[in-house]
Amino acid sequence: MTGGSLGIRSGSYGSLDKQLQNNNNNNNNNGIVNNNGVLPIQSARKPSKMLKDKERLYHSICKFAGRKKVGMLLLCVISAAVFGWVLYVGKGEDPQEGITRQNISLNNSVVIRNPESLAQTEKQSYNVSLALPPPPPAFFLGYTLPPGHPCTIFTLPPPPADKKRTGPRPCPVCYLPVEEAIALMPKVPSYSPILKNLTYIYEENLSRETEFGGSDFGGYPTLKQRTDSYDIRESMSVHCGFVRGSKPGRNTGYDMDEDDLHDMEQCHGVVVASAIFGNFDEINQPRNISDYSRQTVCFYMFIDEVTEAYLKNSGKLDSSKKIGIWRTVVIHNPPYKDGRRTGKIPKLLVHRMFPNARFSLWIDGKLELVVDPYQILERFLWRKNATFAISRHYKRFDVFLEAEANKVAGKYDNASIDFQVEFYKKEGLTPYSEAKLPITSDVPEGCVIIREHVPISNLFTCLWFNEVDRFTSRDQISFSTVRDHITEKTNWTINMFFDCERRNFVVQKYHKDVLEHMAPRIPVVAFPPPLPPSLPPPELSNEPPLKPVETTPVRPARKIQPGRRRDRRPGSRRHRKVISGNTDTDTS
Repeated sequence: MTGGSLGIRSGSYGSLDKQLQNNNNNNNNNGIVNNNGVLPIQSARKPSKMLKDKERLYHSICKFAGRKKVGMLLLCVISAAVFGWVLYVGKGEDPQEGITRQNISLNNSVVIRNPESLAQTEKQSYNVSLALPPPPPAFFLGYTLPPGHPCTIFTLPPPPADKKRTGPRPCPVCYLPVEEAIALMPKVPSYSPILKNLTYIYEENLSRETEFGGSDFGGYPTLKQRTDSYDIRESMSVHCGFVRGSKPGRNTGYDMDEDDLHDMEQCHGVVVASAIFGNFDEINQPRNISDYSRQTVCFYMFIDEVTEAYLKNSGKLDSSKKIGIWRTVVIHNPPYKDGRRTGKIPKLLVHRMFPNARFSLWIDGKLELVVDPYQILERFLWRKNATFAISRHYKRFDVFLEAEANKVAGKYDNASIDFQVEFYKKEGLTPYSEAKLPITSDVPEGCVIIREHVPISNLFTCLWFNEVDRFTSRDQISFSTVRDHITEKTNWTINMFFDCERRNFVVQKYHKDVLEHMAPRIPVVAFPPPLPPSLPPPELSNEPPLKPVETTPVRPARKIQPGRRRDRRPGSRRHRKVISGNTDTDTS
């Protein structure tokens, strides 16, 4: 490689001959000759002092080094520059890559990632194929309403001043419009702390070896298995009802028809579920439901054969299996004789019957829904970044008080309630106090449950159902024990909102037996007695009317008991006035 070739390669702008000619003229005028025989390209301006210093350095290098060594030196310098540039770009891309992979919030609501576009960008930049590791899963992290939004400054009004009205009542709730609530529905699931994979125990040959409690439907887990189920791990397998069948509702007890099971698997969004067993309640139709909810939300009402017979005989149920907005599902072979305990299956295990649903809203059969489901989910789940929401009891916050109230009301066998409470006391259950804050209550009002079907919330309802299956069916007593066991191992929390807020979106109706007693009786029409026959009119006469004879009324003689007057004391107030003309004295 010659110095001339280096000079030619360095000049790459315009015509080379013209540049050399211009350089010759400039250098001849300035008296500058390059030792290598190559005239450097000069600008028209007078060279600066710094440029002259660089030229002297270059001339000194060329003077003491050969041409080949100078070329190699330049190549080394260029290579070092390129290598440094690559390192600099790489360091600059790392933070950029981290920013790209961070959660991107759309409208401060839905969290997504786009690793495919990132890999494509890197491939185009470096023209190489990079084998990236699988990106971490994306999760919904909540959102915050913009400042000044009416719901951010909304506060509950003070309680009414009328002290006579101390019972439960609804209070205002700030809902978003239905369209805004639908737009804020998360596109990805919420985060499930620790637990990522939850499976359910299936026992073909049912083992009944347990200390106490259990059933053929929920299994007979031992106390050791119960303790192990509260050890939260990344992958877990627990009892969760339907233990005798490979698929819930198929030869498991609480059996359902195949077409019903197929339709339930098609629900991929929101499910509103309720149940009526033993013909105990009337079916209440939801109100204020948007057209979008009618098309996308699954409304399912579970009934038993007794309720089905009544609905068919009354003409309310036909072959379409629909009553208004509700799609009815008839339950065969109920696993419990007590309809209230059977009702805990759709209440707590709705995620097992709707395996593809993302959100569910459970309401008791006696309740009437009066707010759109998307507005309820946005208010109590998405806005709070929660996966489970339930209202607290309006009056009681302590499990011990709740147990006593159940015994007084005869809700369950008193001995069974006492046994359950004593068992929980040995595990560490204490009365509720302010020391448990931020937990606001140990007693829920369990007639409404709002939840997202993620592994940790599914585990909670499975373990809650296991307590109901082992002990009493009064789920308010076992709620706090299951909650506290899970929160000890995770940072998972439950949104326990006010009971008056629950009464804002559901209206409580009376049970059917109460309505029958309250039914107005048919009034009996009491006709007036017949009028007496009218007397004939008096005959007209020319004689003057006779003057009526005035008579003095004669009072009946009053019997005086002998000795009564003499016994009366002189100053007694029970004296009687003496009326003239009515004395019994003899004047003769």
